[in-house]
Amino acid sequence: MSRRALVLACAAIYLFLMLPLLVVFPISLSSAPYMQFPPPGFSTQWYERYLDDPQWIDATVRSLYIGAATAVLALALGVPLAFSLARGRFIGRALLDRIALAPLVVPTIILSVGLYGLFAKLKLIGEWYGLVLAHTVLALPFVVLVIVAGLRDFDRALEQAAEGLGASRVKTLLRITLPLLRPSLVSAGLLAFISSFDELVVALFLAGPNMTLPKKMFDNILMEIDPTIAAVSVMQILLVSIVLVLIGRFGRGLSGSAR
Repeated sequence: MSRRALVLACAAIYLFLMLPLLVVFPISLSSAPYMQFPPPGFSTQWYERYLDDPQWIDATVRSLYIGAATAVLALALGVPLAFSLARGRFIGRALLDRIALAPLVVPTIILSVGLYGLFAKLKLIGEWYGLVLAHTVLALPFVVLVIVAGLRDFDRALEQAAEGLGASRVKTLLRITLPLLRPSLVSAGLLAFISSFDELVVALFLAGPNMTLPKKMFDNILMEIDPTIAAVSVMQILLVSIVLVLIGRFGRGLSGSAR
């Protein structure tokens, strides 16, 4: 009985959290000239307005390539770090582990203020690569956690077998280890991308006049509210949902691939 009550409670909480979507989707297709629910009719005018507005498109494209660059850089830094944390035996490993995961604990607003002071001195405010560096700081813990989890489930006998047959460590890494870790690598990269694509607080401090999509949405809410925001929100939700489906799809393959 208690288990059924727990399931019902979780289902009720989940439905409550999903209720805003039942409002956002219809409003994005509203024929009204302003926010109105339920909509008096349905139209694609707000999606067309988004597609016809260069500012919205520029902000979207900027968020996409910043997210992609963040994913690449986070993987480039996070994969070696995860290997050292999972397999290394050195003084200070526990401290390095805490430092790597610190961005998950420290509030984003505090990180943003600190990064703003540093980036202002380095003249990185308003530069897209400055945002990539800042987003990488936030995305790195996700990469480390996913890769370390993959390495803990990894069968090292496969590496030992390859080395026993004459393969060098580099060849073993490139032909055995990384291919078998592919699901974890893809999942980590997608998590890094989506953490960057949805990040608002850092963009408010560091983006300057160059809008990312979340910052553009925030500024539009401050200036004026029209159903274009709902249309953009729907597309953002769909993109995040696709990424989460891909993460679930690729994240299940490690143990099966290793066998």
